[in-house]
Amino acid sequence: MTVSLGEIDLSDLAFWERPTAEREAAFAVLRAQPGPVLFPEPQIPFAPPGPGYYALVRHADVVDASRNAEVFCSGRSSTSIQDLPAEFNEYFGSMINMDDPRHARLRRIVSRAFTPKMIGQFEADVQAEATRIVDALIAGGPGGDFVTEVAARLPLKIICDMMGIPEEHYGTVFEASNIILSGGDPEFMDDPDRAAELLLGAGQRLQDLVVSLAGTGGDTLITSLTSANIDGEKLTMQELGSFFILLVVAGNETTRNAISHGLHLFTENPGQRELLLADFDGRIAGAVEEIVRLASPVTWMRRTVTRDHEMNGHPYRKGDKVLLYYWAANRDEEVFTDPHRFDILRTEGPHVGFGGPGPHFCLGAHLARREITVMFRELFTRIPQIRSVGEPDRLRSSFINGIKHLRCDF
Repeated sequence: MTVSLGEIDLSDLAFWERPTAEREAAFAVLRAQPGPVLFPEPQIPFAPPGPGYYALVRHADVVDASRNAEVFCSGRSSTSIQDLPAEFNEYFGSMINMDDPRHARLRRIVSRAFTPKMIGQFEADVQAEATRIVDALIAGGPGGDFVTEVAARLPLKIICDMMGIPEEHYGTVFEASNIILSGGDPEFMDDPDRAAELLLGAGQRLQDLVVSLAGTGGDTLITSLTSANIDGEKLTMQELGSFFILLVVAGNETTRNAISHGLHLFTENPGQRELLLADFDGRIAGAVEEIVRLASPVTWMRRTVTRDHEMNGHPYRKGDKVLLYYWAANRDEEVFTDPHRFDILRTEGPHVGFGGPGPHFCLGAHLARREITVMFRELFTRIPQIRSVGEPDRLRSSFINGIKHLRCDF
């Protein structure tokens, strides 16, 4: 498949609706250019037009920029191409949009809950929930929506339990997460003119929820955050709310999409399913990494250049915006042999599906790996022939490589 450079506009949502093979071909064209290509920013009604951004699509560029957080900073925003109005910081100004030293201090508090040792304490809870999910799936019979009935349920339950969120609030978390990461998809945001109102409203609902739970006690992540001391100061309710929004959204949405992509990948590649089932315990770790590499649930993150700098032969100027395209870097022919092929025995890498190396590497990577592992062990042990049916209903977004709905049969 051939795609010309002039046909590629990463800021056009129509580009992200094109078939996977076309987008892969387009990114191969971008990787072949002598340097990163500058794209105009997408226009949104609640943010001023900006100067454009460089698309970093090579594995080496994404890795090097991730390591050099002093030059490629997150403080001007990581999750939006545009510089958003100040009121968005009330809900979305969490540590993902911070730089060291404050980022490091805040991350140390939260990271205690996400170490392999701490994740191990949730092992029985993850397994029990996966068992309940597959019980319900079997009882309901084939033909259901794998996303809502399976993939979304496990990470939502576990992150809510970690945070201390009662079950009656799961629906609020799920719906608000969908809006925040909708990327303008009309299923979740039916009126583009109300985008700011809907985003801020979703943020407000989640912040109200954490405030209502802050004084309830118990051994939860909310309690840890409420009692945390940073530089002699307690977190404000606004900071607590921003943390909460980051953790419940990131801990819910991304793992859900990895599990959904995983079933579709195993359906499209039955030989890989056979390989896994022949030695599940010996091969599941590699399978999880390969799912995350090809899914790349978070397509990109933004960085802003803090000073004039040269990287891999390309000069950057202070104030330049760059987008780190993990989805493209994970398909770089210079790093991965036959990069578009799903191969659970692949040894090349490392991929950047959990972000590049450096201070912003995914805090929940251990938890995500655990949840994906347990979910596929339960599925493939009890209903090994489960498969996706038809094409996934994909999220209309450049930021999240999401699957909204996926029919399944067994």
